Amino acid sequence: MNNTKPLIHIVIENDQPITTSRNVAENFEKNHRDILESIRNLAAENSATRNMFFETTYKNTRGQEYPEFLMNRDGFTLLAMGFTGKKALEFKLAYIDQFNKMERQLQNRLPSNYKESLIQLVEQIEQNEILEQRIAEYEPKITYLDNILQSTDTVTITQIAADYGMSAQEMNKLLHELKVQHKVGKQWILYKKHMSQGYTKSHTTEIPISDGGTKVVMNTKWTQKGRSFLYELLKGNGFLPQMDLELEEA
Repeated sequence: MNNTKPLIHIVIENDQPITTSRNVAENFEKNHRDILESIRNLAAENSATRNMFFETTYKNTRGQEYPEFLMNRDGFTLLAMGFTGKKALEFKLAYIDQFNKMERQLQNRLPSNYKESLIQLVEQIEQNEILEQRIAEYEPKITYLDNILQSTDTVTITQIAADYGMSAQEMNKLLHELKVQHKVGKQWILYKKHMSQGYTKSHTTEIPISDGGTKVVMNTKWTQKGRSFLYELLKGNGFLPQMDLELEEA
């Protein structure tokens, strides 16, 4: 065996340090065919070696293809057990030291390049976006109808009309066309089929007049049940409140 320092060739493959049967044969001054035979014998003796040695091929300088084995730390240790002598011990220690260095490098390794880092970042962002979407899908959307059901107050037609982006005059006219109400004097009154449903309440308001007296004015206010009825009726005729339109556009 010569006195030159061994050229230990260990690389990272599949996230583990490995060396080759050719490198081992060269450093330990053995015939590569004998090394191949020793590895095959070890594999035949125990199936546990299947995770230590990996058969492959290489090409020589003339392009001819020959077999070789890749081996991890465990494979090398098992194979080198039978190598004896002072120089063989030095080479074993050199291999073990190099395996240790490569394992430390692997443990501390950062992403190999910026591209890999960006890919990991994009994947994480995509996963976060998917999670946010799933959360949003389970969050209840607060609709106009939800607001109606949460309230117990009566409201004027002006307030309801504003929810639909209309004036009170436009809304009253629309409800008249939809056979909900008609005008009696100056007050809008429900048609008979709707009167007993609890949709409205009549309010009396006293207004001061110039002669010092008061004038009694009757006006109609809508209950929350009435608002719910109007919501379903208007929705069925293609009219949605601004709140629901904004939710559809979001």
